[in-house]
Amino acid sequence: MTSVFILAGEASGDRIGANLMAGLRRSRPDLSLSGVGGDAMEGEGLSSLFSINDLAVMGYRDVIVRLPLLLWRARQVVSAVLRQQPNVVVLIDAQVFSKVVARSLRKRGYKGAIILYVAPAVWAWGAERARKLAGIFNEVLSVLPFEPEAMRSLGGPQTAYVGHPALKKCPMRLAQPAAGPILLLPGSRRGEISRHLPMMADVAQRLSAHPSVTGFIILSTRSQAARISRMVAQWSIPVLVVVTPQDRQSAIEQAIAAVAVSGTVTLELALAGVPHILTYVAEGAQVRMFKKATTRFIGLPNIIAGKEVIREILFAHKGDSGKLADAAFALVDESQALAAQAKDFREIRALMEKGAPEAPLQDPVGRILAHI
Repeated sequence: MTSVFILAGEASGDRIGANLMAGLRRSRPDLSLSGVGGDAMEGEGLSSLFSINDLAVMGYRDVIVRLPLLLWRARQVVSAVLRQQPNVVVLIDAQVFSKVVARSLRKRGYKGAIILYVAPAVWAWGAERARKLAGIFNEVLSVLPFEPEAMRSLGGPQTAYVGHPALKKCPMRLAQPAAGPILLLPGSRRGEISRHLPMMADVAQRLSAHPSVTGFIILSTRSQAARISRMVAQWSIPVLVVVTPQDRQSAIEQAIAAVAVSGTVTLELALAGVPHILTYVAEGAQVRMFKKATTRFIGLPNIIAGKEVIREILFAHKGDSGKLADAAFALVDESQALAAQAKDFREIRALMEKGAPEAPLQDPVGRILAHI
């Protein structure tokens, strides 16, 4: 029987995996699908080999603490693939775990195609990794339009641009509100929230007096909502914490601007047309990694545009709420800055919807079926 094994190592990959499963079933109803995933993939009929939560690690310390479990799960995946002998193995993100699995499969003689869905940031650091990937992956499916050319120039595996999930998730707003709430996005990880939310409290206090600002909304993950709510209960101004997709979309439609921790959320804001500034307080290991980076920016909208579309307010070890508040106030107070960002965001979205000239948008389902 023709079959595909799909593994997702975190929530974002689970959503990609679910969409991929649905597309594969539409194109090839005869396909047998197996693998590892979360609620979204299980909703598409997957019987997961084990809980996706076992792979959800955040930061170097978490990897070290959970290393025995991760290695055990990697061996379990490899054994399942060798037993099932699927035509294609699709490993979604979870970069370190995916590479461990892929290398082990190659060493143990697996002859099927291995595809990595979501390219590693070899264009930002560790350019030498691209050539190593070519030895274990038949193809990489990228979610950023410049990555196929970057991978080619670095000697990496064949890479196709298949679009970013945020394109469907984040429709572009029709207009920029004249007044509205400020969105605060302190990150999704516990450490990020601890480092950034106190700074955002000071930013909110400063901006609360601005005539165009009608309030403050924190977009939170469901798992962190209760903790964030306890923290903001101590603030001197009211803040709404939202988690549901409907409430998040409503907040995005109403927002005049946002202050966001670096991550995929900044690209989502850009694709939706929400003006914002980016910030990050980096830990020691992250500071050392950033110093080795070969890219000028850390924000995805800036990297895609090749210029500072959104201002990056970055800190090492300790944040400065005054500097962050000044940047946020300057954005909200300057209509030309808001308009310039909106124009650049439309251009970024147009590029991502069609791909680069040398790497046009392709269907991920078609790329996977091409290996069967």
